[in-house]
Amino acid sequence: MIASTAATRTTTTTGDRLLATFFAVVLGAALAAPSRAHDIPDEIVLHGFVKPEGDRLHFVLRVPLVMLLNLDLPKRGPGYIDLPLPEERLQSAAAAAAKEIVLHENGTALAPRRMTARISEASDKSFDTYAKALARTAGPKLPDSANVFWNQGYFDAHLEYPIASDRSDFSLDMRLAPGLRGRLKLVLRYLPPDGSTRAYELHGGAGHVMLDPRWHQAAATFVASGFQHILGGVDHLLFLLCLVLPFRRVGWTLVAVITSFTVAHSITLIAAARGMVPPGTWFAPAVEVLIAASILYMALENIVRPNLRWRWAVTGLFGLVHGFGFSFLLQSQMQLAGGHLLLSLVAFNVGIELGQLVFIGVAIPLLYLLTEKLRFDARLTSVVISAFVAHAAWHWMTERWDELAKQPWPEVDPQQLALWCLLAAALAVLAWAALGRVTVLRRREAEPGVKPH
Repeated sequence: MIASTAATRTTTTTGDRLLATFFAVVLGAALAAPSRAHDIPDEIVLHGFVKPEGDRLHFVLRVPLVMLLNLDLPKRGPGYIDLPLPEERLQSAAAAAAKEIVLHENGTALAPRRMTARISEASDKSFDTYAKALARTAGPKLPDSANVFWNQGYFDAHLEYPIASDRSDFSLDMRLAPGLRGRLKLVLRYLPPDGSTRAYELHGGAGHVMLDPRWHQAAATFVASGFQHILGGVDHLLFLLCLVLPFRRVGWTLVAVITSFTVAHSITLIAAARGMVPPGTWFAPAVEVLIAASILYMALENIVRPNLRWRWAVTGLFGLVHGFGFSFLLQSQMQLAGGHLLLSLVAFNVGIELGQLVFIGVAIPLLYLLTEKLRFDARLTSVVISAFVAHAAWHWMTERWDELAKQPWPEVDPQQLALWCLLAAALAVLAWAALGRVTVLRRREAEPGVKPH
């Protein structure tokens, strides 16, 4: 019996060492990667208008000449384009644009039946409006003596597509080279038959975009966006991992923790989407710092001594911060909502919740397998994982603090600051008193023969 116990202890110790080594290699390699870069690369900006009209769809596009290097346009002098360009060169460039930016009607790709193109000078302002842009592509060509440098002017094209109806569902797909994904931006205005204007700012790799989505299309787009955001955000996933680490099975305590996080981040996500955030460039870096700090705190709490009884309250406070983090992506996505802003906001939140449930649905069974089936020490498992998460969160927090320190801080009114401090102190005292009262009542209930007042 003694030999059997010793063998069991040896197996457990060996398993614990293997667990520590595994997470040291895998998590150490994954978390050593730098956090998201905040540098914005130089952008190449395209401008376009899309207008359905009867049985035709008009697409007027302006492309910087620097995008046409592969056409090897003829040049003269120090680098001026040799005008006039042969018509076949202009048609080839327009056809290439139609292949890179594909328009769809009811999900079917369209092919242009007529194309006209012009070379414009860098000072030309025709693309301020649709009418002026259309007139430029139909107007006279530049004189042969015009000096347009090969990388400073514009290539303007008018592509006309046959369509079944101007009331169809139209979409756009940017099929651009991967190397341009971070540098290219299309500023597009869609002009539906009702006379309204929908403005889009699409970056390379934006994929298939509905130009005037119906309610179910907007909902599907934002559910997918929220789902991808939570599963692609390493910092949010590590926070969730720290939340569930002390749990090996689903219970009411875990349900309370997840519900608290969900309600809290939903509040600030909705508030941010409605514009209820402080002005200034300092706010976004400050939120990123607080997100890293929340991960660090939860990891350290797991290492020292997790307080599962009140974890739901701490999770709710940090959930408010994470909600602002979710909102930063949502701000750039709201242009895809069409006329369904509130529905898209709810759908985005639903996508986040689905992503969280998928992650927790994978994490809990894995933790149960490690601790209950493979007999790894539950406490050591939590400490080892939390230590590596804390290490990554500390580096993220210091890097993001450096970014925050570069931002101008807002001016604070001393009287308002004092008022907010007094209000926060009063709320803290009330919360402390309420928690103390609850603790006293529970102790009285636990004493035999004593009834609480």
